[in-house]
Amino acid sequence: MEDIEDLFIGAGGGGAPPGFRLPITSVGLNPKKNKKKPNLNLNANTNNLSQIKHPLAPFSPKIPGTETIYIKTFGCSHNQSDSEYMAGQLSAFGYSLSDNPEDADLWLINTCTVKSPSQSAMDTLIAKGKGAKKPLVVAGCVPQGSRDIKELDGVSIVGVQQIDRVVEIVEETLKGHEVRLLSRKTLPALDLPKVRKNKFVEILPINVGCLGACTYCKTKHARGHLGSYTVDSLVGRVKSVIADGVKEIWLSSEDTGAYGRDIGVNLPILLNAIVKELPIDASTMLRIGMTNPPFILEHLKEIAEVLRHPCVYSFLHVPVQSGSDAVLTAMNREYTVTEFKTVVDTLTELVPGMQIATDIICGFPGETDEDFTQTRDLIKEYKFPQVHISQFYPRPGTPAARMKKVPSTVVKNRSRDLTSVFEAFNPYVGMEGRLERIWITEVATDGTHLVGHTKGYVQVLVDGPESMLGTSAIAKITSIGRWSVFGEVIETIPQMNDKAALGKERLSQDKCFPCSNNFETCACSTEPETCACGPESCGEQATLTKCSVTANAVQLEGQNNRNLIGWLLRKRKNQGQKFLDNQIDLGSKEKQEQAQRSIDKWGVVDKALLGGMLVSFLTIVALVVHLGFRIMSFK
Repeated sequence: MEDIEDLFIGAGGGGAPPGFRLPITSVGLNPKKNKKKPNLNLNANTNNLSQIKHPLAPFSPKIPGTETIYIKTFGCSHNQSDSEYMAGQLSAFGYSLSDNPEDADLWLINTCTVKSPSQSAMDTLIAKGKGAKKPLVVAGCVPQGSRDIKELDGVSIVGVQQIDRVVEIVEETLKGHEVRLLSRKTLPALDLPKVRKNKFVEILPINVGCLGACTYCKTKHARGHLGSYTVDSLVGRVKSVIADGVKEIWLSSEDTGAYGRDIGVNLPILLNAIVKELPIDASTMLRIGMTNPPFILEHLKEIAEVLRHPCVYSFLHVPVQSGSDAVLTAMNREYTVTEFKTVVDTLTELVPGMQIATDIICGFPGETDEDFTQTRDLIKEYKFPQVHISQFYPRPGTPAARMKKVPSTVVKNRSRDLTSVFEAFNPYVGMEGRLERIWITEVATDGTHLVGHTKGYVQVLVDGPESMLGTSAIAKITSIGRWSVFGEVIETIPQMNDKAALGKERLSQDKCFPCSNNFETCACSTEPETCACGPESCGEQATLTKCSVTANAVQLEGQNNRNLIGWLLRKRKNQGQKFLDNQIDLGSKEKQEQAQRSIDKWGVVDKALLGGMLVSFLTIVALVVHLGFRIMSFK
């Protein structure tokens, strides 16, 4: 079966608006000649698609749009976002979604081509579906980059830029047709219906493809050259998902750092535009996605400023892949180990509490023992909190697949060795006993704990009811593990939902540069006071008076003490006003007066102080009068 090439009747090549379903008469089909099947030559105006039957699917007796769909996703967060968009469109059209493949009328498999194991898992699932006589639709990078592999025989295909037409593909596949939609020159719209796997997390693709040409990468074959969404469209999506109640926004792409170079903007421009739209109480956090070193080197200071913002996680995924310049050259990574170190050192210096994750490929063709030792030393030197270690897998059609391979036993030994080096240290030493603000968004895989993340995106496991999902809290770290830490929730932080109140507070608060965490002090203070950009504020940059953050992230113990004191002082200071605000929100005049009286009520200490002041005043008056009489008597 050849590709359906987006032929539209009378459309002049423009196509339908993204997200709109096209009538089947508007889709062109050119089937392959097959000796075992009738040679049907259908053109774009035909209504005879029902004559081409899918070999696995009889005509569905159900009403279109009432069937059940099982969706399986492999690969990265971008793939997950694509699956959520496809699920949203199918659900909006009336289809039911199921996590049980046996109950489904059709399987939609979204694939990943980065590594051989993920593609092997896809092959296994397709074979299982064919064995169960399930109609299959395969999406993602595998069919887009390798459309002619035998595993895709007899299945329908939807390309990575055709996810807004998944309903058409599913409908026709359920009728028994084998259809393919792969080619497109425009990006899918961002405002399509979406069913999120986690309702509190929005995965927002900011661009597709990349500017690189890594010799081992198959994803470039599928996602293609860089294509960026506009700043306005992304900011509009951010506003929309915040209104939907999303608490984390993940910016996702094949290379976040390359964003905008095809449309005349850059990543800092986008980040600053998005940050302006985040709630000032830091109830919604931004996580910047994976970025390769070459494209952020020139923007390190701007990126660091954004990462210091209280509404942005101080976390970045920067793949190094190897600690050897010789291997990086063979990979065509377009940077050196020294440049990678510059990225890490600069961000660590400028962003207190900065956490950086990285990737390593063990056993790339031509990697010598000396090359591997350099990689090993890099991991030992920086002690990254997260390192994704993988063995080299030759991907068909890539230049690296034709290079001389390192023996598989050597590759496996190096992978095990590097894993041992990584697991020999604990990156979270020193956190025990600290107070941290965390954002809670999911249930842990153990089914018992809730998962929160600190400003540095350290995973914190806490006990609590599921009603805490989507909230922020102050947690005390009680113990540390190798992959996460455990904490105890001290207090949940209320969200500020009144837009008028938020606007008033935004105007009245003293502004400062974004703090690296929620409890740091400002250098422009004459005494230790908590910064305006704490949990109650997102701390916009001041337009008149600028103050800088002077907290030293290296002095963890001192910082911990400031955290505790600052939190207690702030809590005490705001308690009365918060009580009044809460009563005012009830809308009752009587309760407003009651709240005002409770704040204005004089305590015993207040009365004693007033009495002391009055006595002192009368004493002074008496002394003045007495001195006056004495002076007059002398005269």
